[in-house]
Amino acid sequence: MHKAGDVVLGGLFEIHFFSVFPDLSFTSKPQQPICHGFDVLGFRQAQAMAFAVDEINRNSDLLPNVTLGYSLYDNCVKLGIGFRAALSLASGQEEQFMLNETCVGNPPVIGIVGDSSSTRSIAISAVLGLYRVPMVSYFATCSCLSNRQKFPSFFRTIPSDAFQVHAMIQILRRFGWTWTGLLVSDDDYGLHAARSFQYDLAQSGGGCLAYLEVLPWGNNPFEIKRIVDVMKKSTARVVIVFAHESHMINLMEEVVRQNMTGLQWMASEAWTAAAVLQTPQFMPYLGGTLGIAIRRGEIPGFRDFLLQIRPDLNHKNSYGNNMVNQFWEYTFHCRFAPPPAGWVEAGGALCTGKEDLKSVETEFLDVSNLRPEYNVYKAVYALVYALDNMLQCEPGRGPFSGHSCGNLQRMEPWQLVNYLQKVNFTTPFGDQVSFDENGDALPIYDIMNWKWLTNGKTKVQSVGEVKESDRGGELTLDEEKIFWNFEAKQPPQSVCSESCPPGTRMVRKKGEPECCFDCIPCSEGKISNNTDSMECSSCAEDFWSSPQRDHCVPKETEFLSYEEPLGICLTTTSLLGTCICAIVLGIFTYHRSTPMVRANNSELSFLLLASLKLCFLCSLLFIGRPRLWTCQMRHAAFGISFVLCVSCILVKTMVVLAVFNASKPGGRARLKWFGILQQRGTVVLLTSIQAVICTAWLVSSSPAPHKNTQYHNDKIVYECVVGSTVGFAVLMGYIGLLAILSFLLAFLARNLPDSFNEAKLITFSMLIFCAVWVAFVPAYISSPGKYADVVEVFAILASSFGLLMALFGPKCYIILLRPERNTKKAIMGRGITKMEM
Repeated sequence: MHKAGDVVLGGLFEIHFFSVFPDLSFTSKPQQPICHGFDVLGFRQAQAMAFAVDEINRNSDLLPNVTLGYSLYDNCVKLGIGFRAALSLASGQEEQFMLNETCVGNPPVIGIVGDSSSTRSIAISAVLGLYRVPMVSYFATCSCLSNRQKFPSFFRTIPSDAFQVHAMIQILRRFGWTWTGLLVSDDDYGLHAARSFQYDLAQSGGGCLAYLEVLPWGNNPFEIKRIVDVMKKSTARVVIVFAHESHMINLMEEVVRQNMTGLQWMASEAWTAAAVLQTPQFMPYLGGTLGIAIRRGEIPGFRDFLLQIRPDLNHKNSYGNNMVNQFWEYTFHCRFAPPPAGWVEAGGALCTGKEDLKSVETEFLDVSNLRPEYNVYKAVYALVYALDNMLQCEPGRGPFSGHSCGNLQRMEPWQLVNYLQKVNFTTPFGDQVSFDENGDALPIYDIMNWKWLTNGKTKVQSVGEVKESDRGGELTLDEEKIFWNFEAKQPPQSVCSESCPPGTRMVRKKGEPECCFDCIPCSEGKISNNTDSMECSSCAEDFWSSPQRDHCVPKETEFLSYEEPLGICLTTTSLLGTCICAIVLGIFTYHRSTPMVRANNSELSFLLLASLKLCFLCSLLFIGRPRLWTCQMRHAAFGISFVLCVSCILVKTMVVLAVFNASKPGGRARLKWFGILQQRGTVVLLTSIQAVICTAWLVSSSPAPHKNTQYHNDKIVYECVVGSTVGFAVLMGYIGLLAILSFLLAFLARNLPDSFNEAKLITFSMLIFCAVWVAFVPAYISSPGKYADVVEVFAILASSFGLLMALFGPKCYIILLRPERNTKKAIMGRGITKMEM
């Protein structure tokens, strides 16, 4: 298709699907290849360029006084044909063309719109780039074309596959699809997409490929069957396809043959809008497909332009007439008589050329979903704006050497490339068109969804978009509009391994992709509070992992508490002992004038009862959460109370011995050393020594509360550390020394006459005391945590009760129950009788 003009733009389009190459040997006569299989959408794309040129010629603001023409070629989906067409367009580029002279032949082409294939664009641009001839593609997406070193004059109005891949990965992450299959075509488009997809997927950490298969060219049933078998065996429910619709037709026929349902297909822009796949045969399998589509645009007046297309019945203009005639035959299912040479597709009734395009239902006139056409439209305008900017350059202010400007008569291709790099305009649809340093357009895609309607038809609807922003790829998706071709009407699950819940960590399966893993529960004391955690983190010192291992909880604290049964029992026992001491003290006070009380050194008895009461009460300091003051007071109070108690017993024993010895000749002189003051002084002195020991211990290395985590990992045992073991040993040793001394003295006095049988009671009481505390030491050492406090409290209470019952039990019995024996005569009489006996 050609249109004359002062300046000509070249174009490469897919008008036919198939071609037959003639003999191209040097010995044969050159012939044109025969193309067949009319592509009505490719023809509409070519008409979009013709429309843009016509619109620009009617615009007085763009290229004033310059008529724009075009020269469009059919590449027949073959590299050789497209490459030959591009070289034909670029030939004569070096000739100088003067507008004011009559020239023979076509004016030079200043730029080419095309090609639609990445493979053809790579080959053509590699050659045209040597001469810096600008080429603006509307459909070639291979990311390799962004290489400015290899393709210095290549531009495109469609985003690179690098961004398409990024958009695909964003959709995968949106729905949690981490286990996917990838199918690609065996060409530059598919292979580069596969490489880019694998790299970006690994960088994003968004998933893994279950398989990667390359779809063969042509009809290869064995390879297609093998690929479908791989898909069928895989657990991946999502299949991404970077291929052309011709590849998909062969693949889907095998999918239908094996009845492989339950897959979620994701389409690249190459086949997202392929109507040939939207058939009742394929839709049960392809329904719900999500696809990346070229940005939809609107071209005002384009439909009216298409309606003006008419075949040339008189063949007055051979340029493009054959192509229009084929379109007419394809649309109305008729044929011209005679048909053009080489075209054998038309059949049926004869075409009149007066058929009405409005009367037929054809996608050719459906301009509601213009995508490649919109890119063609933008590509034409990009070249025109670049040329217009160059022609508006003021001499002396140009961008070239010596601030010169380019001009149409002596224009070099690289000069237009310079202006094309700086193009920035807005289309009537509102889209901004500009190119980055690699010649790529502003990335933006529509997200499409194949909806299978109840009437059996298919609607390809837009459900969102993805575009480049300052924050990176920005995905907008209306999930409520998406049609899911599954019974649940929900997105499928496509993972190799289910996500590891909080409380577990991921452990990769040996020899499998990183998306295939096992979930191992975190060990005790460690947690993971996120899904798919790689490691479990340790809890802080005072915290422990919850049973679910998903968060840290404060460790359980353990100490001898007032609230627990054991603490309640010990507290009750301590208070009971205190009350008994108070009762005994009351009894002795009330009966203080009786012989039983007076004969047993009432003052020391009262002091002994007071010290026993303190012993019972000091055990309460061992119950409850340890504090600094309780740790310091418990052992000091315990040590002083028991020394006071044992001192009283020791003095009582010494007094018993002194009284017995006083009955011997010369013994009364010794009684002066055991008077009331001496007794008091001895008790105070012995107790003061213990007070000094406690003070020195507290000052040098005081007991303190301690959080012990050695006994249990999940518990904090609160205990009081003694600080100085020497201090604790001296305190206990001093008590033991006094107790042993009292026991020995009482044992020596055990056979005294009954008048002085207090020695027997003291012997028995000290025997109990010593036995309890001898058993205490190993039990205390071997008891962990709070049980050490329990042992010590039990020892205090047992020894206290032993002293109380042994010393005061028989006396209270006589005072309360046998008052007849609580007389001096009875006491002395019993003693005399025994002495006489």
